[in-house]
Amino acid sequence: MSTLNNRTLTIDRSATSRRLHAFYVLTKPRVNTLIVFCAIIGMFLAVPVGLPDPGIVLAATIGIAFVAGAAAAMNCLIESRIDAHMARTRGRPLPRGELSSAETLGFATVLGGAGLALLHQLVNPLTMWLTLATFVGYAVVYTILLKPRTPQNIVIGGASGAMPPVLGWAAVTGEVTADALLLFLIIFAWTPPHFWALALYRTEDYARAGLPMLPVTHGQEFTRLSVLLYTFILFGVTLLPFATRMSGWLYLAAAVGLGLAFLHHAWRLYRNYSDALARKTFRFSILYLFLLFAALLTDHYLRF
Repeated sequence: MSTLNNRTLTIDRSATSRRLHAFYVLTKPRVNTLIVFCAIIGMFLAVPVGLPDPGIVLAATIGIAFVAGAAAAMNCLIESRIDAHMARTRGRPLPRGELSSAETLGFATVLGGAGLALLHQLVNPLTMWLTLATFVGYAVVYTILLKPRTPQNIVIGGASGAMPPVLGWAAVTGEVTADALLLFLIIFAWTPPHFWALALYRTEDYARAGLPMLPVTHGQEFTRLSVLLYTFILFGVTLLPFATRMSGWLYLAAAVGLGLAFLHHAWRLYRNYSDALARKTFRFSILYLFLLFAALLTDHYLRF
């Protein structure tokens, strides 16, 4: 009898662990990590000298992460039928039947509500409202209105993805300045070449799901040219922090070096396309943003 009870307990624990992991997967943790990283960079850059208040940093980080996770869960809920048709997403909890729509909605509501409450009570109302607007921009404007209707979805919808450093900046200062908007502009310009590199080697997936991504509607050659042109735009935008004296020479050297490396990837993608190269470009774009913002932060503290 004791052995049977132990087996039942083990099975229950295993089932609970799988469900908790399914909820965790709903938050798109890898994407969320980049979001939180950019928000934290914004918090530290917002302080001219010294460090931001650690309590504010902790509360803002948790609050932003919770709301970003809730937005990701809502995206999974809204696109569950589409996800089931795509190789990249059919392993998510909803297509696999691991969680129900009601459970996902409840989870997103509780997680997002907790994050917004935390930001309002322990950070400031401005950050809470900006984070709420970002949630609506991603979960509603991008996912429901733009993504199924226009191949420019990622360009317009990229505004939501570019908000994290602005949220971090507002959390520490209680305002949004021109420097914060420069950080926004960098991520806004980075988003199209980053995402279209992914879309290029997932074109069949998007076509099967009926989504009007740029490679589906305009073809691969046009998309590869767009990646290259937007990478040039990104290169120019990343020089603005130095031009406005927000940063110094260390950041400039990093921006130029990383920008040339990104342009090299984009040029090769345009001239000699392969799915393997598109994957490599997509992965590099993520590393690029991490290193660029890390260089900006390092430069900030070495100058003071």
